[in-house]
Amino acid sequence: MGLLSLAIWTPIIFGVVLLALGRDEQARSVRWIALIGAVVSFLVTLPLYGGFELGTSAMQFVEKAAWIDRFDINYHLGVDGISLWFVLLTAFINVVVIIASWESITTRVNQYMAAFLILSGLMIGVFTAMDGMLFYVFFEATLIPMYLIIGIWGGPKKIYAAFKFFLYTLLGSLLMLIALIFLYVKSNGSFDLATWYSLPLSGTAQTFLFFAFFAAFAVKVPMWPVHTWLPDVHVEAPTGGSAVLAAIMLKLGAYGFLRFSMPIAPDAAREWAWLMIALSLIAVIYVGLVAMVQQDMKKLVAYSSVAHMGFVTLGFFIFNDLGVSGGIVQMIAHGFVSGAMFLCIGVLYDRVHSREIASYGGVVNTMPRFSAFALLFAMANCGLPATAGFVGEWMVILGAIKFNFWIGLAASTALIFGAAYTLWMYKRVYLGPVTNDDVKGLTDINSREFLMLSLLAIAVMFMGIYPKPFTDVMDSSVAGLLKHVAVSKLQ
Repeated sequence: MGLLSLAIWTPIIFGVVLLALGRDEQARSVRWIALIGAVVSFLVTLPLYGGFELGTSAMQFVEKAAWIDRFDINYHLGVDGISLWFVLLTAFINVVVIIASWESITTRVNQYMAAFLILSGLMIGVFTAMDGMLFYVFFEATLIPMYLIIGIWGGPKKIYAAFKFFLYTLLGSLLMLIALIFLYVKSNGSFDLATWYSLPLSGTAQTFLFFAFFAAFAVKVPMWPVHTWLPDVHVEAPTGGSAVLAAIMLKLGAYGFLRFSMPIAPDAAREWAWLMIALSLIAVIYVGLVAMVQQDMKKLVAYSSVAHMGFVTLGFFIFNDLGVSGGIVQMIAHGFVSGAMFLCIGVLYDRVHSREIASYGGVVNTMPRFSAFALLFAMANCGLPATAGFVGEWMVILGAIKFNFWIGLAASTALIFGAAYTLWMYKRVYLGPVTNDDVKGLTDINSREFLMLSLLAIAVMFMGIYPKPFTDVMDSSVAGLLKHVAVSKLQ
């Protein structure tokens, strides 16, 4: 079994084992098996980075085996500089989420832990699939464990949120399926992505494909105006579900633009870039303003995610190396920072059972160690230099100014809005005198929570101070993508 298959199937196998363990009387053993499974799943991804060859845009660690011969559907895997970091990020976040859920989940513990492990393997499958139908299967399969996580362990309106999440993402994906079948027919019976990249397509066909893929990927990002499912889902999802949704699942849509929309329909991508840029700027500016008026911490961070992902799609569709690389870096950084922000909210919720900003005040007086971590992550969310949140946004702004000064200027306002809503939330929740008995009775983070937040803090600081390992891996693949997009595929 190759390294990519190990990365996909190790967490899934551990998840199936957990499902077989049964009752909550075995919860302690279940938690330890889940943690061992998550750590092993992360460790098997590390050789991918160690053995990755820089300076080439070719797919590496390629695995290919026949799956459904009749339709030429293959179990075809590979990673390049665009997808490598997302494999590692997914496995890393899974470890943190298992640690975060150690005490907060007390019912159906084996099913909860299994759902996250299986979800992790499926998401890695999305990032490594090189066969169109295999990608679609993994892409859709990720809905099932997340639907269950929200619907079983979520808040009071969990069923509503789970259905909204499922329907929004499924409806968009049906158009993508039609596009995949169209490409299968046009390529004389192939689901191979490399074959699709070289297809000569008419302008009409490219436009159809671009918007079919847009329907699936824009909802997943989510881009404005199809973002409305995200705040509801975040509010109702358990803490671990929110962390994985923000840190990884939103990236599946942005990744789809890089792997499908841009290389398969390059002419349409360039023609409709103005629309993507406009929608991205609306997300950056308008949704940033919406975040400012939120009274629920989870809703505020959810809208913040929409604004930050607007940077990602903006970077992609200005078609220069700084923008695309910056967008990818922003995706990775957002994975660390947004995951950390939701886990911090989870720490408070486990103690007070409220997400309302008004329920807090003066937390720094009773939880000083935790407040220090929360401040670091808040600053990273603002885009403070020397944190992960700065690197990607700075690269995108530079790329945008290189493309068009006014677009770059408009994008840079996000730094102001991000600082406004994040620091205002921090001030009201953490600073000042203790305002109620709930806050007065808080205890600081324990060793498990300290470990969880430390792992994310190290990642946020390392990426902010030394982003070179991240950009070195992606440089050749980004250059190859831009070179491919620049060549017309018109029939």
